[in-house]
Order: sequence, then structure tokens, then C-alpha cells
Amino acid sequence: MNPVSFEMTIILFFTKYLDTSCMYVFIGFRLLLKDIKENFPFLSVVQYGGNEYIGIIINQDQWVTSMYVYTDIKDADQKRLFLQLGEVWWWESNRLIPINIFLKKDLEQFRYTIMTMNSKDVNVTIGPTVNLSNLSMKRIKRKAIQLVRKPKT
Repeated sequence: MNPVSFEMTIILFFTKYLDTSCMYVFIGFRLLLKDIKENFPFLSVVQYGGNEYIGIIINQDQWVTSMYVYTDIKDADQKRLFLQLGEVWWWESNRLIPINIFLKKDLEQFRYTIMTMNSKDVNVTIGPTVNLSNLSMKRIKRKAIQLVRKPKT
């Protein structure tokens, strides 16, 4: 499991209070999007309604996109816990199961950060997306049974 970078946590925390785009903050601190992908592969940057949000996408389908918005988390300790839970989900699940199902009890305390958006207006800049409809596709295994008659002798 990758350790959570304290520096990245501070940068993500400032994006809410500086009223600045996440991209500008990352460039200002000489961090590239590549660093987010490497250090926090479970985080997604989403553009919606002229604003950028960073967090973990719960589900994105044809109509609605839901995500935990990182910058809405109030406490610094909770922010660290959220990033640790994101790492647990990323490294220990198959990534097809939404984080709120995989870590249901642990994420109850973050329900207030869930944001629901119209998928038509959402642009995911970087990061993974989860779609429950992909999970429902099951393989149907068919067995071929061949009946052979015994020859009468």
C-alpha cells in the first residue's frame, strides 16, 4: 500500500479555501497530474458547472454521477482517513465495486460529502470512474451435453 503524502493532503485541502482550480494549485506547487495518478490513483478530478472537484467517484451512469468530494471534508484527520480508505479500496478490491459498497461502514461518516451531478455536464479530467451497470454483466456458461445412444446388440 502506498503511503499517503502529507504534502498532497495539504494541497488538496487548500483547493477548497483558495477558491482556485485544482489544476492551478497543483501546477503552483510544481506537481503534475502525473503525480496524482501515481500517488493517488483512486482520486478523480471532475469539471462540473464551471468548477473543478476532486474526490472519489461512487458511480457514473448515463444520467447521474455521484462522488465523494474531498474538499468538502471538514477535519484534517478525516481527510487522511478518507485517503487511506481510498487506498484500501484501490489496492484491495477489483475496482468494479463502488467504494461505498466495498467499505460501507467506514464511509458512513463521509455521507455529507456526496455530490450528485448530471452526467451530461460532467467532464472527468483524470481518474477512474465506476459504473454499476458494468458489474451486472455476467457471463453465462453453457454446458454442451451430447446424448449418445447405445447401439443395440
